[in-house]
Amino acid sequence: MPEWLIEFPSAIQLNIKDAIDNFVHYLVVNWEPFFDGVTKVLRSFLSQIGYVVEIIPWWLLIVLVFLLTWKVGRKLSRALLYSALLFSIGAMGLWSLMNTTLTIVIASVIISILIGFPLGILVSSSNRSNVIMRPILDTMQTMPSFVYLIPAVMLLGLGNVPAVIATTIYAIPPMIRLTSHGIRQVDNEVVEAARAFGSTRWQSLIKVQIPQALPTIMAGVNQTIMMAISMVVTCSMIGATGLGQEVLISINRLETGRGFSAGISIVIIAIIIDRLTQGIVKKGEETNEQ
Repeated sequence: MPEWLIEFPSAIQLNIKDAIDNFVHYLVVNWEPFFDGVTKVLRSFLSQIGYVVEIIPWWLLIVLVFLLTWKVGRKLSRALLYSALLFSIGAMGLWSLMNTTLTIVIASVIISILIGFPLGILVSSSNRSNVIMRPILDTMQTMPSFVYLIPAVMLLGLGNVPAVIATTIYAIPPMIRLTSHGIRQVDNEVVEAARAFGSTRWQSLIKVQIPQALPTIMAGVNQTIMMAISMVVTCSMIGATGLGQEVLISINRLETGRGFSAGISIVIIAIIIDRLTQGIVKKGEETNEQ
């Protein structure tokens, strides 16, 4: 039997690697001033968010979590539980690292919403844009998260700034997808009724479609936040500080307790934010039904 029927022919080659390397090299050489500017802007953005996060006293943040979870869930026991979980992060000596992690997550989520929400509206506006964006979003969601670290480091160096970029790219697909899905699933009769009363396309979008789609859009925000939090540990490999870095250090030093403490803290943050955003989504659905 011929060898080429058993093993893939070595003469057939699709050299994607060199093309991508050349493109990234071109960006590094020719677009350095642009990426330096992006780095400065993002560093300033991160410092502003970090300042706001740091000035909030620990007890005030716990009280705010208690009040918000109680208002959203209307269950005192659940509000007390989440407040106690947040308190436990401070008791483990990880409050400052938690603030750093929250800063990176908040910055990434804000950028994801600012970019993803308009793109979601654009995708929902035509079938052609939806056909174009669907495989791109599928690729972004299935690509291993480690891959996003490579161009981020090449273009922006090490630290929290490239971590924000990598996290944004990783976390933005649910925002785009669910914004588009929410607007598309709005009943056409409602939209047509608005048009019949003289609403323009823009007015129908702002006053009818987006309010009706808000629960689905908020679900997209929820998923974006969860994906941003899940990227925290991965981004520690490119110099991102916070709880993710604590996990990475514990792996390098084989300190099991230290790693579990940081990991549990990340889980607690994810649980609290997830329950809050899910509660907001449910309230929005109840309002729409009424």
